[in-house]
Amino acid sequence: MSKKLLWIAIPVILLIVAFVWVKGVYNTMVTQDEKVKTAWSQVENQYQRRLDLIPNLVNTVKGYASHEQSTLEGVIEARAKATQTTIDTDNLTPEKMQAFQHSQAELSNALSRLMVVVERYPELKANQNFLELQAQLEGTENRIAVERQRFNEVAQGYNTYIRQFPTNILSGIFGFQSKAYFAAESGAEKAPVVAF
Repeated sequence: MSKKLLWIAIPVILLIVAFVWVKGVYNTMVTQDEKVKTAWSQVENQYQRRLDLIPNLVNTVKGYASHEQSTLEGVIEARAKATQTTIDTDNLTPEKMQAFQHSQAELSNALSRLMVVVERYPELKANQNFLELQAQLEGTENRIAVERQRFNEVAQGYNTYIRQFPTNILSGIFGFQSKAYFAAESGAEKAPVVAF
């Protein structure tokens, strides 16, 4: 009787151990995935902050530089494109991340052109409202960089976890996929040329 009980108990214990292990791995993958989603929403939050500041900045510049219409329209157009480019956190593929980064880079370039225009208007550079908006925009750019770094760190932790053996077997079974990273824009490795 005890041998028969032993033959029943061993498989039951192995099943319980396997269940506990699978449950633990699955729950860890879910937790890691939620951390990636949270980090991504913080990135989007900072980009939204930048998008919200741009109309105020453009309107302030309009009052001083109305004949710089093409630059102002370029900023507005780039903002509209950046607003349209969104990514679902369940589908953070490298291609979608690249498209998102491209639209944000276009907006950054348009803002840079706007700041060049501002240099031609000393009275605008002295305007308190403009100075505050410019400081907020600079602070937002720093926040974006910090949140992008945090996102990459969290995504790396998640990607590493789901790709390690034997977790990779369960991540494949349960459909957990790697998340894309933010990457430097092409040409970022070259130092800018400053000429006076």
